[in-house]
Amino acid sequence: MCGIAGQFALNGGEADAGLVGAMAERLLHRGPDGEGSFFSGPVGLAHRRLAIIDLSDEGRQPMANEDGSLQIVFNGEVYNYPELREELLAAGHRFATATDTEVILHAYEEWGRDCLARFNGMWAFALWDGRRRELFCARDRLGVKPFYYTLAGGSFLFASEIKALLVHPAAGRRPNDRMLSTFLAWGVADHTGETMYEGIFQLPPAHFIVISGAGAGEPHRYWDVVMNGAPRSAGIDDEAAAREVRDLLTDAVRLRLRSDVPVGTCLSGGIDSSTVTALINVLLRAERPESVGNRQKTFSVCFGDPRFDESRHIDTVVAATGVASHRITPDTEGLWEDIGRLLYMQDEPFASLSIYAQYCVMRLAQSEVKVVLDGQGADEQLGGYIAYQMPYIRGLLRRGEILAALREGIGSARHHRSFFSWAARQSRVRSERRGLLQGSPPEVLRYAGSLDAVLKREVVASNLPLLLHWEDRNSMAFSIEARVPFLDYRLVEYLAGLPLDQKVRGGVTKYVLRRAIRGLVPDAIRCRMDKMGFVTPEEAWMKDELHPHILALFSSPEFAARPYWDAERVLRNYREFLDGKSAYSTEFWRIACAELWLRQFDA
Repeated sequence: MCGIAGQFALNGGEADAGLVGAMAERLLHRGPDGEGSFFSGPVGLAHRRLAIIDLSDEGRQPMANEDGSLQIVFNGEVYNYPELREELLAAGHRFATATDTEVILHAYEEWGRDCLARFNGMWAFALWDGRRRELFCARDRLGVKPFYYTLAGGSFLFASEIKALLVHPAAGRRPNDRMLSTFLAWGVADHTGETMYEGIFQLPPAHFIVISGAGAGEPHRYWDVVMNGAPRSAGIDDEAAAREVRDLLTDAVRLRLRSDVPVGTCLSGGIDSSTVTALINVLLRAERPESVGNRQKTFSVCFGDPRFDESRHIDTVVAATGVASHRITPDTEGLWEDIGRLLYMQDEPFASLSIYAQYCVMRLAQSEVKVVLDGQGADEQLGGYIAYQMPYIRGLLRRGEILAALREGIGSARHHRSFFSWAARQSRVRSERRGLLQGSPPEVLRYAGSLDAVLKREVVASNLPLLLHWEDRNSMAFSIEARVPFLDYRLVEYLAGLPLDQKVRGGVTKYVLRRAIRGLVPDAIRCRMDKMGFVTPEEAWMKDELHPHILALFSSPEFAARPYWDAERVLRNYREFLDGKSAYSTEFWRIACAELWLRQFDA
């Protein structure tokens, strides 16, 4: 896990060592363990190292092949590198290090661009092919690791974070008004290749791009999720599907425990993180991975407000597994100060203060481990959000399966009645609050269409990429590598191929996973129907601790001068919320966060 940056001068000139070095300096938090650079004519590559595998100096980057014709800077992990190394050795390759980075180099030599299909992991890398005079840049299948780029001053520039690109005086000088307005209206980001900065793009997940003296090519997709739209199981045995899910997930966790530094677990008390925690404990007894130590360490956030506190669920998992539980209660006294650094680390405004809980967990973990596993990605694949119930029922009705739709409706009402009542009220409030905004951003309807279409969109565009953005920046803000076993591509492909009733059945979400972890995770967790995860009491904070700061923002001349909202109506509406005359909705935070970001931007 590291930070990468670089330049390809397209105007016939040479790479600027000062520029590339300044870009890398902005990524110090991503790689405090070392630095390196490579320059050859138009190409400059820089690397900040966070040493995870092969801690020796042999793991330094940029790394070259035997004859120096290839040079790579790499951020991430290829978890199946030992197996690939053996295959490449059998094919006649020779290795000088024990790193996964060198495996990528030899895999490229052996299979060319098709090497990407061989990797199981998370990655963003740039590989300079001196013979072809090409820069080959790629991002992992699900976009766990970031890769940003821009064309500025006659050069192709790339980096792990946007802030590094902003070193160049011509990069990202204006906000991307369309993306910012869409964020304000719909709470989405990272759903396209554009960013909040005009002219700065991200390489989409599962894509590569090739840059040569002729310029930058178009991003090319090398992998895709193929979703099964069948509503009901046909010839698939429930128990067989559950066994396969458990086996795949167990192996995904096993691979992600490969590390030469300590590994811990983020534990929210929900089904997904509890499953990862329980599987690690099984592997700890059976295989004793050295990276975990004698006793697994977990990291959790707690709150004094019982509406948001998951302590009792965390206690259940701790009692069942015997893990060493570390917990933190966010200090609201320092919340406002933390938000400034949090926003700087994220580079772009964020839609909810739930991100702050994860930030606090990573800060807690920093003193104990260098790698954490968590349950990110299960909800989008397995219909975990309760709002997914409606597309499923709607799809059944469109297929004429009235009885099946009725059964699902009854199940949803039984398990989630309070959610649907809240959601109906929130939908009305949010629709009204969008009236506070100026302009006409494109409509983004996350839950439109059938459930299979919704889940694919959530995985590749509308939700998961945003959550992965938050997690990468939150973890790297504290020089921690975050690993996500539910996004092992083998598991992703298997879950995508399952019919929809393996994901939602009778109003029960994550159906196949709940069966898969029977006897592994306590039933008090396995059978939970309330979904929380790492949440924060955002509404309470916006009404109490944060309200003086938010009022000051909304009352300021800078805020009034923005073209994105009707400042007078925003202030009046917020005061009505403070007075108990209207309900809360996240539009208030989004508008406030956008204003804070614009002030950083202007600075």
